[in-house]
Parts: sequence; structure tokens; C-alpha cells
Amino acid sequence: MSLIPASDTGTSPGDPAILVSDHGRARILTLNRPSRGNALSTELVDGLLQALDRIATDTDPGGSVGAVVLTGAGRHFCTGFDLSTLDAETDATLLARFVAIERLLQRVARFPLPVVALARGFTMGAGADLFASASHRWIVDDATFSFPGASGFGIALGGRRLAVRVGSPLALQWIRDATRIAAGDALASGLATRRLTGSESVDGVLTDVLAEEAAKGTGHDGASSFDGLRGGAAATADDADLGALARSAVTPSSLKSRIAAYRERLARR
Repeated sequence: MSLIPASDTGTSPGDPAILVSDHGRARILTLNRPSRGNALSTELVDGLLQALDRIATDTDPGGSVGAVVLTGAGRHFCTGFDLSTLDAETDATLLARFVAIERLLQRVARFPLPVVALARGFTMGAGADLFASASHRWIVDDATFSFPGASGFGIALGGRRLAVRVGSPLALQWIRDATRIAAGDALASGLATRRLTGSESVDGVLTDVLAEEAAKGTGHDGASSFDGLRGGAAATADDADLGALARSAVTPSSLKSRIAAYRERLARR
């Protein structure tokens, strides 16, 4: 079976934002808004958080789920923050949505099982932050990444996690310039950890990852893939990220107006 549904159509307003399935010992969470490039709507973020919570609280003594796979239906993994409801939003509702995304990034980064993100097509903004939060970050075929949030509309989201992956100077450059990052550069920098092409199947490599994790015998600690944070230190870092996010949202200029101006610039392109 393919772990990435290929169609960009076939979903309707009544379809779930997240598709949940099992493939061996891997729980597959598929972002299911292909007609919107799997942009992060409120429903999609809530669905991911709920699905991760169910996995984390599973008390099955057999450990039926050994890894989580994040993938996207259609051509793209995730094209970032969903702007389709912007006209109906307020500064308060927008901030609440960004806080929920930050909580999701923290959940993925410190998840007690390995999290494999499969990127292809455009992986942008909050979608690229979601990719960077995973412990295993794979490119399937080809992908382009960018982190335009800070330069585009002044929101601080995911920067510390990106800096852990690629180093602070490069992360700052990418964020400041809203750089388009090709697959080769993502691999060379450490943003991506593997590229699957040709005959190398996702299924086969995923089986290898599960075997490697089982051989460790101690389970996966999401915090260890970052800066060795544990307990209170991890919570402090996460709180600092939330604080930076809130400060970036609350400025003399309206968050909604900044995002609207960014959307207009995109439309002119």
C-alpha cells in the first residue's frame, strides 16, 4: 500500500480532516485537505492533537503502535497556515490558532514514540515547522521548503526547533529571507534526514526504523532529539516559545491586517 494518497480531489466538507490508519506497527496520520494543500485549519490541528493524544494514552501492553507517520494526501505535505477563513477571523482567534499549532509542534517534538514526517511537494510555513519537529524527516521524491512566517507577517513560530536542526545562523538566514530550500539543501543542512527515490520504498525503510527503535530497548525520547532538555527544563523552553509567539502577535499593528497584507502580496505574485 502507498502511505501517501496521490489524489488532490475526492474530499468533501464532510470528510475528516485527519485520516487514521495502521500499517504494521505504524500509525499513519494523513492530513486530508488536498484541495487546500493540507493547510493547517483549526479542524486539522485539533484532529492531529487528538490522534496523538489517543496514541500516547494507549495502554496496550503489547505496544501495538511503534511509530507515528505524518503524511499528506495529494501532491503536498502541508502548505502552512490556512488563510481561507481570514475574513471571518479576529486577532484573538488568529492568536488562538497559532497557539494551538505551537502546542502541536511541542507535542510532536517530545512525543514518546518516533515520529516520521513524509514531505513532498510544497512544505511551507507552519507545515515546514511541523516537518522540522519530527524525529525522522523524510523527503519522498522531491520537496521544497520555506519558513516565511516571521518575514511575511511577523509571527514567531518554530524558530528554535529549526535552529536545533540546521544551526542558528542558517535558520536565521532562511527565516529572514523566506528562502526557498530545495531537497538537496534540506538534506545537506539536516532539515531532512533521508530522501526516498526510485525503488526505495517508504514501507521498507519504515520497517527498518521500527526495528532500530525496538533494538534500543529504551523507547524514544522526543526531547533527546533537541537539546537534551528534560522535565522542568523542557517545559521552560516550551513556555518560552509560547511567550515569543504571543509577543510577536501582540504589536501595535493588527495581526489580522499583517496576515491580510501578506496574502495580498502572495496574490500579486
